[in-house]
Amino acid sequence: MSSAAKRRHWVVIPAAGSGTRMGGERPKQYLELDGVPVLEHTLRRFVGHPSISGVVVVLAAADPHWGGIDPDVRAVVTVADGGDERADSVRSGLAALTGRADDSDWVLVHDAARPCLRRGDLDRLLAELADDPVGGLLAVPVRDTLKRIAGGHVSETVPRDDLWHAQTPQMFRLGLLRTALAAHPEVTDEAMAVERAGHVVRVVEGHADNLKITRPEDLDLATWHLARGEAARCA
Repeated sequence: MSSAAKRRHWVVIPAAGSGTRMGGERPKQYLELDGVPVLEHTLRRFVGHPSISGVVVVLAAADPHWGGIDPDVRAVVTVADGGDERADSVRSGLAALTGRADDSDWVLVHDAARPCLRRGDLDRLLAELADDPVGGLLAVPVRDTLKRIAGGHVSETVPRDDLWHAQTPQMFRLGLLRTALAAHPEVTDEAMAVERAGHVVRVVEGHADNLKITRPEDLDLATWHLARGEAARCA
C-alpha cells in the first residue's frame, strides 16, 4: 500500500454562521429543502462515504436547531464549538481531530450551505489530489462578463480569462492547513490561507450546481437540482 493510500480523509463543516442575508428566523443551514434541513443534506454527502474517516460539524454555542437533524446522522458526526469568524470555526474543527488524525492526513472543509455536491466531483477531488503535497479545491470557470462597480457605476469590465469561482470542498493536509490558518486568520476561505502561506494550490473542475445558498432564490434552485437527481445521486 502506498503512503498516499494510508492517509485518511476527514471532513470539517463550519456551520456556526447566522446567514443574515437570507432574512429568515433560522440560519440558512437549517432552512428546509423538501422537508429536510440544508445542513442534513450537506452532511449526507460525506456520512457513509467509504473514503471518509470522520466528519466534524462546527456549531454556534447552544445551537437550538441541531436537534432537528436526523438522529442517525447526528450519531456519527463529531460536534465542535464555532468561533466569531470562519477561520476560527475551521480551526476549532481541526482541533477536534486531535488524537484521531495525523498531520499528513487530508482535511476537506465544506460549506454547510452547499448541499448539492455531486458524488462524482467529490471522488474526483480525492483522486486527483491524492499525491499532491499541498492540496486544492473544487472550482468552476467564470462564464459571465464581470464588471467592477464604483459609486453605482461601472468603472471597468474585468477580463474573465483565467478567472474561476471557488467552491468547496477545499482539501489540504491537516498540519499544513492548521499552520496556514493560524498565520492568516483574516482569510475568507482555506485556499486563501494556504496561498498566503506560500503554497501552490491545485484546482479541480467541478460543476455549477454545487451552489452555495446565500439568498432566498437559491433555495428553489437547490431544490430543483436535488429533485433532478444529479446531486441526489451523491447520497
